[in-house]
Amino acid sequence: MKLTTSLVMAASLLFAFAGNASTDGKKIYDTKCFTCHASGVAGAPKFGDKAAWAPRIAAGMDAMMVIVIKGKGAMPPKGTCTDCSADDLKGVVQYMMDKSK
Repeated sequence: MKLTTSLVMAASLLFAFAGNASTDGKKIYDTKCFTCHASGVAGAPKFGDKAAWAPRIAAGMDAMMVIVIKGKGAMPPKGTCTDCSADDLKGVVQYMMDKSK
């Protein structure tokens, strides 16, 4: 019984996170990422710029996550979201990619 209850609770949490990924990605973008990605500071791909994002989207989420976690160029590791988890970062990358297709 305990195992079933634990599995149901775990599944509920997963569905809750999946449903909020877009909202959380937007929230993180709006508070942490917009500073550089809204204007393209230091070569950051601008939010919604299909041409700038196309090769990044083509490279896939795994390649994007390596860049986000390790940093690239002027972007420090995790950008300005040092308190973000890998799942948080994935949510914001997905949000930015979805809005740039």
